[in-house]
Amino acid sequence: MNDPHAHYIRRPQWGAFHLRGVPADADIEMPNEPWSRGAVNALPPVRSDGNRYSLEVPAGAQRQLARGWLWLGLLALIGSGLFSLLLVLSRTPIINQWLPGVDFFRVALVVHVDLSVLVWFVAFAGLLWSLNGSPRGLAWGWAALGLCGTGATLMSLSAFAGQGEPIMANYIPVLERPLFMAGLLAFATGATVLVLRSLFVAPKLGLSFDGEGALRFGLNTSVVSAAIALLAFGWSYVVVPTTLVGKIYYEVLFWGGGHALQFTWTLLMLVAWLWLAHACGARLRLSPRVTLLMFALALVSVFVTPYAYLAHPVASVEHRNLLTWTMRLGGGVAIAPIALAVLLALSPLRRIAADTRPLRAALVWSMVLFVFGGLIGVFINGADVRIPAHYHGCIVGVTLALMGLAYHLLPQLGYAAPNSRLAALQPALYGTGQLMHITGLVWSGGYGVQRKVAGAEQVLRTGSEIAGMGLMGLGGMVAIAGGLLFVVLMVGAARQGRA
Repeated sequence: MNDPHAHYIRRPQWGAFHLRGVPADADIEMPNEPWSRGAVNALPPVRSDGNRYSLEVPAGAQRQLARGWLWLGLLALIGSGLFSLLLVLSRTPIINQWLPGVDFFRVALVVHVDLSVLVWFVAFAGLLWSLNGSPRGLAWGWAALGLCGTGATLMSLSAFAGQGEPIMANYIPVLERPLFMAGLLAFATGATVLVLRSLFVAPKLGLSFDGEGALRFGLNTSVVSAAIALLAFGWSYVVVPTTLVGKIYYEVLFWGGGHALQFTWTLLMLVAWLWLAHACGARLRLSPRVTLLMFALALVSVFVTPYAYLAHPVASVEHRNLLTWTMRLGGGVAIAPIALAVLLALSPLRRIAADTRPLRAALVWSMVLFVFGGLIGVFINGADVRIPAHYHGCIVGVTLALMGLAYHLLPQLGYAAPNSRLAALQPALYGTGQLMHITGLVWSGGYGVQRKVAGAEQVLRTGSEIAGMGLMGLGGMVAIAGGLLFVVLMVGAARQGRA
């Protein structure tokens, strides 16, 4: 049988073993078998390399917990989209004159970043870690979800209640308002419970690895990386000089843990890349042991974080630079080989099943945006809008990978599959908008337009600067449409599945 997807199967010649009354070389139609015409479209792609980069989704209580984390992530993206709409409008020439002003822009930016990065990524990490671990300690998993959901809600509501300065710190911007701080503390507590439980229930892998084992190892390393990030946040809180106030205080407080978290998100993205490539039918030539080595190299880089705390004062330039260079060099060592293997595996694929096209689209756009963002980071010099262009590219790359994995997991979580045509369009729409947004920021940054400012503070003097920021605004609107389409498709599939 040369083609397992064929409608007719030629019966093998096994000497005297043949069907009575049927010629030995007859073509037999088998309508009730898996290879029949009615089942061809539902067949998974066939691979002969044995590298099965995929995980089985457990049933029962574990799946219910994973669904809870998925809904927290979707709600975070909905809230982030609402704030990003206001955010983009506040930086778009002419339109920004109709909005309240600079303080409004900064408040919207704080909540947008925290929902779209911190809450969304932690929620999806909770989904994957819940599927990867054993069913022990489920009560702690639900407690973590409840705390994170409460914290995200309080942080969102704080934008409309109370007074307090928005602090545009890297990694975790904050509003110096009691309600926001209460929400951030609740979310941090929930994330800590999530990480501790995930460490406790992580699967034991042994010494023999296949593709599934490599993915589980990657998820385990992401949990360890998150644990180191939490350790760094706590360490900074204890040792940060009390003389520091305002933005400088929060910048130092979140710098070490924020860098470690980037490794966590990157490890989750690499797991998603391999999983999506396998789901698309790509034949990955990367052996599980090499994949494991790449994950291990990324994890080793994370352990530079506690060394930085031991070697240099937390507020010193040496401490800051060591963590920065670790992130630049350590992550690339693991990313490049896996990205190359995925690209080589995808290149022969021409015509694929309709239900896998959304997965391929999300995977390709994820790689494009992540690589583009990384290249921008090489050329950063100063404090202009090329910095947000860099991290937008990388963060959106992670987001697109997780979006694609969400499409893939929907049926396994008990929901319907999303509309394949619209789901294949959504990554392109979202990716194109973000590419325009980033290109506009890079263009304007070349003219010295500063980051984290809006309205008249942008000081747009020339037509080129205005055009660059206009492209940024237009791209942002397109990206918002793409993000909204993702939420609509996910919610629609979930409702259809429940019905």
